[in-house]
Amino acid sequence: MSSPLDDVKEALKAITLGQTKLLSAVEAVSQRVAELEKKQEEDRQRKDGGSGAIGVDRAAAATPLSGGYAPPSSAVLPAEAGTLSPPPSAGIKSSFSSRVVLTTYPKQIGIKPIPLEWGAADPLQRGPVAVSRSPSTIGKRNAIGAHGGSYSIYYALAVASRELNADHRPDFTNTEPAVNIGPFPQWGDKKKIVAMDPWGHLVPWIYKDVIEKENVDLRPTIAITKAHMKLPELEDSVKSGRLVPDGKVCLNEAGELSVLKIAVEPVWYLPGVAERFGIDEGTLRRSLFEYTGGMYPELITRSDIKVFLPPIGGLTVYVFGDPAKMSDPSKRLALRIHDECNGSDVFCSDICTCRPYLIFGIEEAVKEAQNGGSGVVIYFRKEGRALGEVTKVVVYNARKRGEDRASDYFKRTENIAGVKDMRFQALMPDILHWLGITKIDRMLSMSNMKHDAIVGQGIPIYERVELPEALIPADSRVEIDAKINAGYFTTGHRMTEEELKSVQGRIWDDIDH
Repeated sequence: MSSPLDDVKEALKAITLGQTKLLSAVEAVSQRVAELEKKQEEDRQRKDGGSGAIGVDRAAAATPLSGGYAPPSSAVLPAEAGTLSPPPSAGIKSSFSSRVVLTTYPKQIGIKPIPLEWGAADPLQRGPVAVSRSPSTIGKRNAIGAHGGSYSIYYALAVASRELNADHRPDFTNTEPAVNIGPFPQWGDKKKIVAMDPWGHLVPWIYKDVIEKENVDLRPTIAITKAHMKLPELEDSVKSGRLVPDGKVCLNEAGELSVLKIAVEPVWYLPGVAERFGIDEGTLRRSLFEYTGGMYPELITRSDIKVFLPPIGGLTVYVFGDPAKMSDPSKRLALRIHDECNGSDVFCSDICTCRPYLIFGIEEAVKEAQNGGSGVVIYFRKEGRALGEVTKVVVYNARKRGEDRASDYFKRTENIAGVKDMRFQALMPDILHWLGITKIDRMLSMSNMKHDAIVGQGIPIYERVELPEALIPADSRVEIDAKINAGYFTTGHRMTEEELKSVQGRIWDDIDH
C-alpha cells in the first residue's frame, strides 16, 4: 500500500513528464512558427519590396537592477508585441522575422542550457561553450555574448546587409591546430583560467557529436597556425650581429623568423573574473550591463548562465622555437607581454617606447629559443592602456599643447580619462596557465602591474629585463622616465619629482618641423 508521500512523488513525476512533453511540443511549434514566419517574410518581400513593421517579444515584468539579479519565478512569461523601429522605407528589404527576443529567463519554456561545469578536467564533463542565438541553439545556450569579440558587430552588419547567410555553419575541414598544446593541470583549475576557454581550439572535434546530433552551433575561440615573421628592424638585427640566422628560428640574412601563432578570443567565467577583481558577481554583471549601454540584458536576467563572451579584442601568442619547451621547467623561457599601441607598433611613432620594446622582446625571445629554450611574445588588444585610441590621441594633444614634461605625464591622462591605466592585468596570466608556463626566466617588461599579476598567480619571475637605453627614442623619454619614477622596474637612476620637470618632449610648435 502506497503512502501519501509516495502518491506525492508519483504526482510530481507525472507533472515533470507532462512538462517535458509540453516543452518538446512548444519547441516544435516554435520552430515551425519560425519557419513559417521566414517563408512569409520572403513571400512578402517578393511582393512589396520589404515594407512592414518589426515586432518584438518582451517580458512583461522587468527585473529590477537593484537588489541582485534573481529572475522571476514564473516559468512561462507573457509576451507583449511592440514596435522596435519605424517601418522600413519602400524598397528596403528586411531579412528578419517580425519577432525579436530581447532576453530570456531561467526555467522559461524552451530554455534548457547545455550543462557547463567550468574547471572540469575532462572536456566532455566540462561541456562546450554555446553562445549562438540561431534557432537550433538559442534555447541551449550556456553563454552570453557573441563570437568574434568586437568583430561581432561586423558579423551583424554582414547578416543585415545580406552579405552573409545567418544560417551559415562553418566547414572545419583542415582547420585543426598546427601543433598540440596541452592539456595541462591548469586547465582543470577554475581559479587559474577564468578569461578564456582552455578547450577553445578543439571545439569542432571534441564536441563533434553535440554539433551533429543535437544540431548545436559551436565554434572555436582559439586557433593555432604556423607563420613567418618579417620586420625591417630584424634585418638590421642580423647585420649588427644581434641575431644570427640558424635556418630554424631565424631563417635567413633578412631576419625572417619562423613562428607558431595562436589567436585567442576572450571567454569569461563570470564568478572567476569577479573574484580576480575582488568584487561580487552581481556587481560585475550590473556594471557590464549598464556601462555597455545595456548591450547584454541577459547579464541581469540569466543568473544561471556563468559564461560571457565580451565585445573586446583578444590576444595573439607568438612562440619561437619548440612549443613543447614552454611548459618544460628544465628549459629557459624568455617572455614579453605586450599591450597594443597602433601608433608605435604599426606606424612607428616615436612618442613612446612600444615598438622598440616589442622588437627587443622578439629578438630576446629568438635568442632564447636558439639557445635551447623557448621564447614567447604575447600581444594583447588593449589600445591606449585600454582607454582607446581616441582618448590616447586627445591626451597627446593636451601634452603637446602644454610643456609635455615627465612630471605631468600621468596627470594629463587622469584629467581626461579619470584614471591612469585601465589595462588591469588581473586576467592576463590566464594565457600563461593555458600555455603550461610554470616559471619565467627572463621577463622582458618593466611593468610592475604585469609582474605582480603573474607572480600573484603563482608563476615565479627570475629576472626582469628593461629596455636598453640605446633603443629609447628621444621624444619618448617623457613616457619612460615618468613610468620609472612611478615605480616601473629599472636598474638605473630613478628621477626625483624635481628632476622630472627637466624632461621635456617635443612641444606643439615643434611637431611640424
